[in-house]
This record gives sequence, structure tokens and C-alpha cells, in this order.
Amino acid sequence: MGIGGWTYPPWRGPFYPVELPQSRELEFAAQRLGAIEINATFYGRQSPASWRKWAESVPDDFKFAIKGSRFCVSRTRLADAGEGIRTFLDQGLTALGPKLGPILWMLAARRAFDHDDIAGFLHQLPPCHDGVPLRHAIEPRHESFRDERFFKLCRDHGVAIVFDDHEEFPSIDADTASFSYARLQRMSEDIETGYEAAALERFADRARSHQLAGKDAYLFMINGAKVRAPAAALALQRQLGIAPA
Repeated sequence: MGIGGWTYPPWRGPFYPVELPQSRELEFAAQRLGAIEINATFYGRQSPASWRKWAESVPDDFKFAIKGSRFCVSRTRLADAGEGIRTFLDQGLTALGPKLGPILWMLAARRAFDHDDIAGFLHQLPPCHDGVPLRHAIEPRHESFRDERFFKLCRDHGVAIVFDDHEEFPSIDADTASFSYARLQRMSEDIETGYEAAALERFADRARSHQLAGKDAYLFMINGAKVRAPAAALALQRQLGIAPA
């Protein structure tokens, strides 16, 4: 259970102590949550030193989800992204070792399902890099992906389809991998925990069902009223009985 990123000024006070140095924000967040989705990797490469520092700042059982490069997912043909994917993986992210969670490939909202192109893209996603196992999740944001042919492609490659709780994008709930990945994006600032208790319980039930099936479940509070994201993540952790001491 986690949030998107860890540096956000409005979190100072509601989540981070006012006196906490910014250099310790990741450490603070990682002691209270189980995962963080890194968004900066969507826009550009990070230095090897940054990857090593991030790995050293979090507990052993913490996970980083990594957003795949926009240069891979914004091209006209996804099937031609192989070289870009290799360049993305070579930036040093495997320094995270066992703290590396899924890599998220977020597709443009305008991109419709093209069977052969998606098949070519999924074929380029490697199961490991530099000896570190990789897991991949894909986030389609066009209704045409609600297609059994797409689900089969993802199952064949062990790629998870992201479940989006979003007002504009389709919420596709399909079991295609050894793990699940949810991005919860409809928080309200008027609610202290971002979501009403009933909605949090539905998300908790979804996570429990995947855990009972022997799957890892990743859930991230991402957008909407972002100021509420840490409180929403902590509330959901409590409902799942996994809140840190």
C-alpha cells in the first residue's frame, strides 16, 4: 500500500512533521507505508547514485514501483520500443535489488487497442535485467482495451493490467499475472481519509482476495485530492491489518 512520489509540499504538516528535513522525507514515508510509485522516471533517467541512495533509505521489505519512460510508451508504434526499453532499464534501477517492485507502463489516453502492436510491445518486456527479476504492469486508458484478446496477451506474458479507479478512464478488472496493481485516483479533499470508509473497505476486500489467491497486491493512492493520499494509504493499511507500529 503506498502513494505516488514522496516530495509534495502540502504533505508537510498533514503527513510530514514540519521540522523534518526534506532529505529525510523518503525515509519517513517508507517507515509508515509499504510502497511508493516513482513518477520521475516517466520524464527522464535517474542517476545511479540516486537509485543506490533510495535503496539505502528504505526498509528491507519496502517496494518501489517504477513508472516506465514516456519515450517508450508515446511512440507511434509500441512494438518498436525495444531499444528504448533497454535504455530505460540500463539507467541503474536494478540497484534496488529486492526492493524493486513492478514497472508501470502507462499508455496515452488516446491510444486504442491494436492487437499486433500490443503483442509486439509485451514481447519486448524482459523477465529480468542484470540478474534482477522484473515484473511489468500496463495501464490502458482507452475503452477498446476491454477486450479478451488483450487479456490473453497479458496472461501469456505475465503482465498485470492496472485497475484504475478514475472518472475518465476505464476500470478494467482482469486477473492476468502473479500480482495485481491498482491506482486509486478519486480522493476527495473533503474526506479526511480521501475515500469514504465503504470505498476503502471495497479496495481492502479486493486486496484480500488477491492475497488469498497467493498474489502480491499493490495499491497506490495517486491523484484526486493528492493532499489526502498519505492519510488514505494509512487508513487502507489499517483496514488490511498491515499498519506499521
